[in-house]
Formats: sequence, C-alpha cells, structure tokens
Amino acid sequence: MKFSFKNDYSEGCHPNILKALTEHNLNQQAGYGEDLYSLEAKALIKEKIAGPDSDIYFVSGGTQANLIVISSVLRPYQCAVSASTGHILNNETGAIEATGHKILSIEKADGKLTSEDIIPVLENHRNVPHQVMPKMVYISNSTELGTIYTLKELEELSTFCKEKGLYLFMDGARMGHGLTSEISDLTLEKVAELTDVFYLGGTKNGALIGEAIVINNRELQQDFAFNIKQKGALLAKGRLLGIQFLELMKNDLYFDLAKHANSQAMKMKNAMKERGVQFLSDTYTNQIFPILSHDLIEKLSEKFEFYVWKKIDEHFSAVRLITSWNTNDEAVNSFIEIITKEL
Repeated sequence: MKFSFKNDYSEGCHPNILKALTEHNLNQQAGYGEDLYSLEAKALIKEKIAGPDSDIYFVSGGTQANLIVISSVLRPYQCAVSASTGHILNNETGAIEATGHKILSIEKADGKLTSEDIIPVLENHRNVPHQVMPKMVYISNSTELGTIYTLKELEELSTFCKEKGLYLFMDGARMGHGLTSEISDLTLEKVAELTDVFYLGGTKNGALIGEAIVINNRELQQDFAFNIKQKGALLAKGRLLGIQFLELMKNDLYFDLAKHANSQAMKMKNAMKERGVQFLSDTYTNQIFPILSHDLIEKLSEKFEFYVWKKIDEHFSAVRLITSWNTNDEAVNSFIEIITKEL
C-alpha cells in the first residue's frame, strides 16, 4: 500500500478523540451545541485567544465555514477580496458566488495579501452604485501554498482594513500549521485581536470533522446563529464536534499535532535542499512544493501518492507534498532514502 502525501485529511482522527467519543457515547446531553463538551471546548478556546467576548460556533467543514461566514457577514451587494490561490476561489465549486457574493481575485505568487495589493481593487470599484462593494478581505494562514503571515504583516493588514471599513476574515483550515511553523511569530491570541472572524481547522489537524468559527467583531455576532441553522450547519448532536475540539484544546494537543506535521515536512524539505532541489515557494509548514524531474516523480510514485502541481518544462514539474499529524518516520525516511539514492 502506498503512503499518501496528497493531503492532511486522509487520516482518521487522533486516538484521544476516538477514545473520548467512545467514553461519552452513552451520556445523554443537550442538543444543538448546548452539550457540556461543546460549552467546555468553547471556554477553552476563549481562554487561549484571551477573548472572553468572542462567539464560537462549531461546523463540520472548511467550505461550510467559509460559506456561512461570508454569506452572513456581507450584504447582497458586497463582495470579498481574495488572493488568486484562495480556497474560496479554487476549491469550493462557486459556493460563495452561489450565495450571491462576488469574489475579487488578486494574483499573488506567495498566496498572501498586503494593503498595496488591495488599494487598486478599491480604487477600481468607486463607480457607486454600479459596481459591487468590496467589504471583506479573505486570507488564509497557512495559505494554500504553505506560506504564512508574520505578525507585522497581519498587523499592517488589520490596520488597513479598519481604516477602509473592511472586514478581515482568516481561513484557518491549517491554522495550527501556520502558528507552529518554525519561522512564525504569530500567536492565536494575536490572530483573535487582529481579525474580525477566523476559524480553527480541525479536519486537517487530528479531528474526524470540524472547524471552530471564532467571531471577534461584536457587530458581526448578532443573529449569527440564525445563519448557522439556515445553512444546515447546526448539528442536533453537536457533541460530535464539541468532544473533538475539547480533546484538541486540552494540553495544546492541537498545536502538538500541527508541529509534528510541520517537522516531518521540514525533514523532507531539508533532505532535498541538501541535494540541490529547487522549490516553487519557500515554505515552513506541512506543505512543500519541490521541483523534480519527471523520472524522479515516476520513481517516487511507485511508493507514494502526491499531486503533480505545476509543469515547469518538458523535464521538470513541481509536486505538492503534504504531511499530517500521523505522518510517521518510516514514510519520511523511505522518501528521503529514494531522494538520496536518485539525486
């Protein structure tokens, strides 16, 4: 059986979660997120973000989180601004557009947005009321290309958004990986301070399913629960999500799992760098994009599954390798062994 480096959700869930789900299975609890596990998990998240006034909602997946947040926050004539690599643009089947909201795309090689990127978009949408109104800036950390925002970058973007009356929404499907990167100076507390809304991704970091939407802007908290229900995201058995996030937040398991995934990716990255391999982007999270010969890609494909990301020329392509909380040393060492032998 091949080992998969295709994504970070091919795994099941961390054993602690499976154990907790089994242990509490026969305990009767209130429904719709009012169970004791969900309430305790929310309290733990509020403690970690130092945000007692933030509102937290558990939903099943990232696309659902993005759709609900954006469609709930924006008025019908308003739109979101995103890097061209943004998940909402490329991997959600027009879910945002289906709710009536346009996405304005900005080409970015590193997947990150700055105020300088957004200014031209605002200037090109001044024909009131004939054009959509940019109202939200959508970013990801880590990004879809494995890059991350520094504290300074997020502070500058947050200040700019406040000055321009824009909401700042951070997609945190890989939040753990972004914050535990060896080069990251961001903290969860700072993310909560600098964004209007973000979410903590569980699906790609140890949970069976689940994301935790965190609303920091009190203006956006009003009536948000109605949107959760209307979009079909309010689980009757909310305990399924609550138990998982309670386990992930306990003793910082969430961050330990992400740190492990990052570490395994860096082992492979460093081994390839030592042998002269170039990369599509310089990443320090659990996503790496080495540029390899087609012969080497074919050789690696005998033992591993991964995506060929971008063709460079007739001899080379960039591939995407993603490690997870459960990526073991055997798989990583086997990969490195082939690299060492072939290069």
